[in-house]
Amino acid sequence: MHPQSIHSCFTSFRTQAPLVHNITNFVAMSTAANVLLAAGASPAMVHAQTEAPEFVRLSHALTINIGTLSPDWLDSMLTTAQVAHEQNIPWVLDPVAVGATAYRLQSCERLLAFKPDVIRGNASEILALAGMSSQSRGPDSGDTVEAAKFAAEALTEHAKVVVVTGEVDWVTDGTQQWSVHHGVPMMTRVTAIGCALTALIGGFIGSNRDNLTGAVISALCYYGQAGELADKAAKGPGSFYVEFLDALYHLDADQVSNNAKVTII
Repeated sequence: MHPQSIHSCFTSFRTQAPLVHNITNFVAMSTAANVLLAAGASPAMVHAQTEAPEFVRLSHALTINIGTLSPDWLDSMLTTAQVAHEQNIPWVLDPVAVGATAYRLQSCERLLAFKPDVIRGNASEILALAGMSSQSRGPDSGDTVEAAKFAAEALTEHAKVVVVTGEVDWVTDGTQQWSVHHGVPMMTRVTAIGCALTALIGGFIGSNRDNLTGAVISALCYYGQAGELADKAAKGPGSFYVEFLDALYHLDADQVSNNAKVTII
């Protein structure tokens, strides 16, 4: 991924300040909203069936995270995803702990019918969503990114871009593959940091509809670099969270593009 593409995607994101509609879990709502605000986007946490399908029409992008799934929320997710698909509003599916229960898997299979533009998950989630054996530990991955690469390729039947996040992130559009080398272990010590990444990806694809892959990779580089900067100043998970939000706020297009560590496979 050329630095110029990352610079362009980042600039579009900051210029447009996209409105991102998030149907996400109770644990992640605050963190996802704070991340989007610090990054320069506008978050909305609208999940009720009575208004979410209407609200999504106002949004630049939709993200759906099944972390605290329930029948009522699933109905809203399905209806809202259908509207997004029909209205060509880009949306992201985050299949949290999809391999943990049959209900989660069946719910995600129904959501896939509305063709998410991006699927983002850890290695175990991507394996399970693709119908392959995984070592899922609830929302945590028991598998390596390497083990999930074939599953990610298979899922491009349903989505334009598939992301496997881990120590090194893996991105594929079914034709080309990229690895993104950013991030620090401390990012796994603060709850909902991964869920908030999904929200940020939503913002990037919402402001870069003609370059979805570039948008996703740019979001990953930006997020990982913010984590690296935060880690240098943090004394533990609590201060890391504060430093992370500040890093998201201060990073600019030049820094993110010039320091991007992306390998084309």
